[in-house]
Amino acid sequence: MIQPIALESVLVANRGEIAVRILKTCARFGVRSIAIYTAADAGAMHVRMASEAVEVSSYLDIDAVVGAALTSGAASVHPGYGFLSERAAFAKALEDADVLLVGPSSTVMEQMGRKDAARQIAVAAGVPVVPTGEDAPFPVLVKAASGGGGKGMRIVRAEGDLAEATAAAKREALSSFGDDTVLIEKYVEHGRHIEVQVLGDTHGNVVHLHERDCSTQRRHQKVIEEAPAPTLTDEQRESVTSAAVALARHVGYVSAGTVEFLLDTDTGEAYFLEMNTRLQVEHPVTETITGLDLVEEQLRIAAGEPLRVGDRTPGPYGHAIEVRVYAEDPYADFLPQAGTASLVRWPDHGIIRTDHALESGQVVGTSFDPMLGKIIAHGRDREDCRQLLVQALDRTAILGLTTNVGFLRQLVASDEFRDATIDTAWLDTAVVPEPSADVPRIVAAWTSAMLTAMDGSHVFAADGFRLGAPPAPTVVELDREVVVDRHAGTVDGTPVRQLAAADHKVRLVIDGATVDAVVNAQPGFVDVALHGQRFLFTAPDRLAGAAAVGDGTLTAPMPGTVLEVRVAEGDAVAEGDVLGTMEAMKMELSLKAPFAGTVVTVDAVVGAQVPLGSSLFVVEPAEDDA
Repeated sequence: MIQPIALESVLVANRGEIAVRILKTCARFGVRSIAIYTAADAGAMHVRMASEAVEVSSYLDIDAVVGAALTSGAASVHPGYGFLSERAAFAKALEDADVLLVGPSSTVMEQMGRKDAARQIAVAAGVPVVPTGEDAPFPVLVKAASGGGGKGMRIVRAEGDLAEATAAAKREALSSFGDDTVLIEKYVEHGRHIEVQVLGDTHGNVVHLHERDCSTQRRHQKVIEEAPAPTLTDEQRESVTSAAVALARHVGYVSAGTVEFLLDTDTGEAYFLEMNTRLQVEHPVTETITGLDLVEEQLRIAAGEPLRVGDRTPGPYGHAIEVRVYAEDPYADFLPQAGTASLVRWPDHGIIRTDHALESGQVVGTSFDPMLGKIIAHGRDREDCRQLLVQALDRTAILGLTTNVGFLRQLVASDEFRDATIDTAWLDTAVVPEPSADVPRIVAAWTSAMLTAMDGSHVFAADGFRLGAPPAPTVVELDREVVVDRHAGTVDGTPVRQLAAADHKVRLVIDGATVDAVVNAQPGFVDVALHGQRFLFTAPDRLAGAAAVGDGTLTAPMPGTVLEVRVAEGDAVAEGDVLGTMEAMKMELSLKAPFAGTVVTVDAVVGAQVPLGSSLFVVEPAEDDA
């Protein structure tokens, strides 16, 4: 029997997969839900799921969001994560409007939401912290005092690079969090990111819900999370969980929160990093190993109920691993991607949990964070869980848009992840080879020839008809010409046997190995997803001239906004000089001179929105280098 929640209504002040996640819990308990949306999200999944919806000018506009809560008569607001979830000013505005925030008070949020203030509180609570300032030798980490998610962070290895890195971190922090305050602290070369989930209620009860390991990161952005953390000693586990509870008690924390630690693998010491005063992206792994719905617990705490778990931590039951699916190209420096997700296939919900808001035909822009969803596996133990996740990623396909799904599959299947030998720097230094296109090319060619045989008007139709004889081999023009002989069962001589083909799913036996792929064949291209990796095949433009971009032309590596132009035409530059910066999906990228020379063209304009591939700067090499 479902126990009702004493909250009449909840406004979800967010979008995307986290809004959908919160709305599901509201629906399960019969809580009236109100979504907010901007014009671009009018038809989004979270808008369709809510009981009602209110349009706002921006998800970051405090007055607009509070106004939506008042207009809709919402009794409470759940901020999710990101956007306004850790803005003390937002919490205070709700308090002033007599609207309940599903989260901590504005005072606690102000104290713990800033890394500098939280650090002082941790010291007062007896929790060890990372050395900062003059006590921190190089390399150091420059990081934003507000916010999180890897934004406003730079590793600095030499004093001469500190000013540039600090300036960049300040700009990114101001853009992402509205606050350019930064901290400088010791950078731990070989560390593990360990965090502890805590719950606190209005009756003074605080409990931890075990720890998570979030060490698989790139550029300080978490990619894979799991619970419990593998390879911790009992002493280390007790140290971080007891410290997390002590810190939460010290500040009178209410609702769900996460206390993050950096475990120095060289010394075994754990340092307090920060406290996230909100629900975490990776909360599903904790839910999976405890059997709790953390959104439900947040709502019950906000309604004044005492913790239902008392002072006992349930579980852990088995092991859980989560991967974050991003719109980014892992094989092009993780640059954010944009476009239309023409075909989306998530794994079977009966076996694997997926938290997402992405569906076929959806347009993914650059205005928001590039995370599209999360895939969560649960197994008897870590290895069972890991193998289930590999299988789930094999069954995930996103076409029309470049994502990191195939990259995730390779990471989870790697020996390093299997053996839990990773640390926070591993992914930034690991070389993960790009998958070969050989087998996907065979899939694309075979599918194209199959469609040709079914429909002579198909875009890949070829003159293969022969009176009184089997059809001649079909020449399919992908990224190169491929010869398909369906009568003989070969593609460029490789034996192929078709087992099934329906709903864009193709099962073939290629050279004795069974291959399952998702294929979308359209005029001018064939899109294939195999083991989660997307392969796009387009015929080469035979009419194209020699207008290739020269080595001295810097083009936009992603669609985004020009933030800064540092040079003018005629300026002399050295190799590696920053000519300008641009931003997409809250990530800042520096555009650097490829060699010493003279800037001959500047097409970049500050504030301009530029598409992928736009020419921004042209550098002519110095005479000695020409």
